[in-house]
Amino acid sequence: MEPDLFTAAAEERQEKDPAGSPLAVRMRPRTLDEVVGQQHLLKPGSPLRRLVGEGSGGPAGPSSVILWGPPGTGKTTLAYVVSKATNKRFVELSAITAGVKEVRAVIDGARRATGGFGKETVLFLDEIHRFSKAQQDSLLPAVENRWVTLIAATTENPYFSIISPLLSRSLLLTLEPLTDDDVRGLLKRALSDERGLKDAVALPEDTENHLLRIAGGDARRALTALEAAAGAALDKGEPEITLTTLEETVDRAAVKYDRDGDQHYDVASALIKSIRGSDVDAALHYLARMIEAGEDPRFIARRLMISASEDIGLADPNALPIAVAAAQAVAMIGFPEAALTLSHATIALALAPKSNAATTAIGAAMEDVRKGLAGPVPPHLRDGHYKGAAKLGHAQGYVYPHDLPEGIAEQQYAPDAIKDREYYEPTRHGAEARYADAVEWTRKHLGRKRS
Repeated sequence: MEPDLFTAAAEERQEKDPAGSPLAVRMRPRTLDEVVGQQHLLKPGSPLRRLVGEGSGGPAGPSSVILWGPPGTGKTTLAYVVSKATNKRFVELSAITAGVKEVRAVIDGARRATGGFGKETVLFLDEIHRFSKAQQDSLLPAVENRWVTLIAATTENPYFSIISPLLSRSLLLTLEPLTDDDVRGLLKRALSDERGLKDAVALPEDTENHLLRIAGGDARRALTALEAAAGAALDKGEPEITLTTLEETVDRAAVKYDRDGDQHYDVASALIKSIRGSDVDAALHYLARMIEAGEDPRFIARRLMISASEDIGLADPNALPIAVAAAQAVAMIGFPEAALTLSHATIALALAPKSNAATTAIGAAMEDVRKGLAGPVPPHLRDGHYKGAAKLGHAQGYVYPHDLPEGIAEQQYAPDAIKDREYYEPTRHGAEARYADAVEWTRKHLGRKRS
C-alpha cells in the first residue's frame, strides 16, 4: 500500500468522531488562508500558493520546497493544506522510518502516474535532516526531472543537514516562530470553533498569558496545554480555566530547543557570547536552558574551556584552570550536582577581565604559515645531538640563555621570513598588563625591531 500522509480511514474516523482527535489535529487549518503566522510565505504567487494550484503558472511548474523552522510553527500543517487543496497525487514519507527503498518506490510510482495518467506527484518528506547523504542523493533525479514536487520539513539548519545539490534544486522557505498574538488568535479560535472546545470553558487573561509563556511560540504546545487544562477544568465543573488549574495540568514549560537540533548550537553560541560580553546574568540564563534541556554537561564544560583561552587568556591566568577543574569535576559527579560546578565556572569566566590576544596571536601566526612564510630553522637552533650535526653547522653558535645574567640572549630564533613579525599583542586588561611589560622588555633584549 502506498504511504499517505492522512489515510482515508483516519479521515473518516475523524469526521465521524472529531472529539476523538487531539485538539491540535482538529484545529489544523484546511486552507492557506486559515494558517496562523508565516504571512511572508503566503503572499500571492508564493511557492506555497502555487503548490495548492493558485495562479496559472504557465510553462513554469511549482518548485520543490524545503520548510525550515522550529517545532510547532506549521511545517506539517502547510503540507496538510497542500494535500487537501491540490489535485495532485500526494505521498508522505518520514525520514525516521523510510529508507532508499521506500524513496525509490515513491519515485517509480510517480513516474508511472505521470506517464500513464498525466498526474503529478507531491512528496512530503518529514524530518529530512535524518536522511543520510546517500538517502538524500536518491531524491536528486526525481526532483531535478520534476517526477515529484518535494516538500521537505526540517527543524535543523539545512545548510548543515541537507546536501548542497538538493538545496540548489529546491526553494528554502524559513518559518518564523509564532508571535504571542499569533498564538493568542489560535487559542481564541480553538476555544470557540465547532471543531474545538465550542465555548465549553473560558480562558481568563492571566491564564492566557501564562499559557503563552508555556507555548513559547509553538502552536502545537499551546493547543496541547489548552486541551489538557480545559479537560481538567471541565472535570472540576469550573466554567473557566483558572491559573491554578493550568499550573496543575502543565508542570512546567518545555525548554525551547531540541538538544540534538539546530538551536543546540544557537544556545551554546549565546552562552559563549554572553560570557565574552561579561553579562553574567545572560550567561547563567543560557546555561540553565542547556541544563534543563538535558544537554551533556561535558559538552558545556568543553565550551567553557575553549572560552577561557579564546576570550580571557592571560587577562586572568586562573580562568583556564577553573574551566579545566570544572570539566574534571563534571566528569566525576554528573548531573544534578554538576549544575553547581558549571555555574561556578560560568560566573568566574563571565566576570573575568577579557583578552583575545592569545586567539589573535595564533591566528596571525597560522595565517603566515599558510601563506608559505616559514623558511628553514636557523642553523644555530637545529638539533646538534646526532653524529655529523656539527659538520653541517647545526647548533653551532647557539647561546645558552641560562649562562647570561639576565637569562636572555640576543640571537635570532625565528626563520628569516618572519624574523620581525610580532604576533602577540597583549592588552592591559587584568593580569595581562604584566605580560605586556614582559613582552616589551624581552623583545628589546632580543634585539628585535618593530615591524
